[in-house]
Amino acid sequence: EARFTSDRQIVDFQQIKGWAGRTRTGDLAEMTEVSEDSYIWPRVTSTADNCLGGACPRYEDCFVNRARRAALAADVLIVNHHLFFADLALKEDGFGQLLPGVEAVIFDEAHQLPEVASDFLGLTLSSHQLAGLARDAIADELKEKSGVAELAPAAEGVEKAAADLRLAFGVEPRRGAWSELDGNKVFHAALAELKSRLGRLTEILERAGAKGEGLANDFRRAAALLERLHMIGDNPPPEYVAWFETTARAFSLRLTPLDVAAPFARHTAGGKKSWIFTSATLAVDKNFSHFQARLGLADAATGLWDSPFDFQRQALLYLPPGLPAPAAPDYTARVIEAALPVLAASRGRAFLLFTSHRALRTAAELLAGRLEYPLLVQGSMPRAEMLDRFRAHGNAVLLGAASFWEGVDVRGEALSCVIIDKLPFAAPDDPVLRARAAALEEAGRNPFIELQLPEAVLALKQGVGRLIRDVGDRGVLMLCDPRLTGKGYGRIFLDSLPTMRRTRHLDEVREFFAAPAENIHVHGEAVGDRTLSAS
Repeated sequence: EARFTSDRQIVDFQQIKGWAGRTRTGDLAEMTEVSEDSYIWPRVTSTADNCLGGACPRYEDCFVNRARRAALAADVLIVNHHLFFADLALKEDGFGQLLPGVEAVIFDEAHQLPEVASDFLGLTLSSHQLAGLARDAIADELKEKSGVAELAPAAEGVEKAAADLRLAFGVEPRRGAWSELDGNKVFHAALAELKSRLGRLTEILERAGAKGEGLANDFRRAAALLERLHMIGDNPPPEYVAWFETTARAFSLRLTPLDVAAPFARHTAGGKKSWIFTSATLAVDKNFSHFQARLGLADAATGLWDSPFDFQRQALLYLPPGLPAPAAPDYTARVIEAALPVLAASRGRAFLLFTSHRALRTAAELLAGRLEYPLLVQGSMPRAEMLDRFRAHGNAVLLGAASFWEGVDVRGEALSCVIIDKLPFAAPDDPVLRARAAALEEAGRNPFIELQLPEAVLALKQGVGRLIRDVGDRGVLMLCDPRLTGKGYGRIFLDSLPTMRRTRHLDEVREFFAAPAENIHVHGEAVGDRTLSAS
């Protein structure tokens, strides 16, 4: 207990220890009694960095290896995108495999693939990785008794240098291109110190590695992190964008490919394997070219199937008149004023989806005390708990940002209205977007038409898809952004949505909710507009 610094940590550890003896899968999602961000989790779990593989004394009993053995014997295997790409990376590097060979790969929610591929084809160096390395090196030195006295001080030096580098970014959390730091002498001095400290720890671990597998693995990790640090900080490849992101206490340094089409196409081209990509949001105005270009699927066969839902009967699109341009200082306040009578007509039962956390916080302040319905605000509790409460209340109003735009399924009357504040264009100062847009401009192409607009259309379709999840659902979709009717590109957004009745009159919204719902006994799968691309 001397290693714990609070009663909460002791309780968490005891609960995890008891669960570890009962669980049959080792899936952390089972352990709901302990918070995901508990201090204990990183100290009792293995990661790709510190896993000892076959050298681990519990290798045969490992839950991951049990699952892997079951997967190798399966006829049909269901995994998430990240595990699939992790397996792809292992095979490409010649380090083995996580998943068996297959005859066909079917991706659901395939619209997420370009960003998932960007993560796996890029590089990340984070303060969490550095702190984890330092912590494990000290623990392994105590366990394996290397006798290298300078190891612990060197590891502590890396952790301190990482903390100092975070401070050098400035107090406020931010994200930006690496080039923004060119004139920051404090930052580059802190970066040089981290390189020196990490280099020193790597040298010490190389000598200590002969004392045990744990320290040998720590050496491999340190060497890999040092290589990443030099690649990101000294000479990033021209086909990548180097950027950074900070939170209150942590940082990430990243290399992201400008284009994933060529490397992804290497895996899908040739061979006898079939690749099928399916999602409700692959097409922009019934055209697949944007998705195909992002993943190098120019020759893929495509198909578009109608939704089983009758949007003309089940839904009403409300475009409120009189709202200012989204850049107006009082825009969010005006959106809330326009939304209040709609929320009264819907009797709560609504999602308000925002394109920024700042707008969400402003809306929460404006709505506090003005609703007769339960108000649930993202950030006040875990996402799963918010959704459980929303369903249980039956008349709640939920305010959410990006994580509520997709992957949320609330069927029935509990969700009868979705209100979206703005068209979900990516932030113009996003470093990856800016670099990709600049690359398109240099090639004589139009980044707004080829990149920003189609990405925003697909994101809007995801948000809209929260409303009608079953053939028995009814609801009003309120899109507040005046650019839908005031800009030429607004038509592309509207034409990409399911065909439904539209109105600019609040009275028609009230009439929709006042009309008795038809008694529909048939229930269908919540698929929305399904689109498919296969090769």
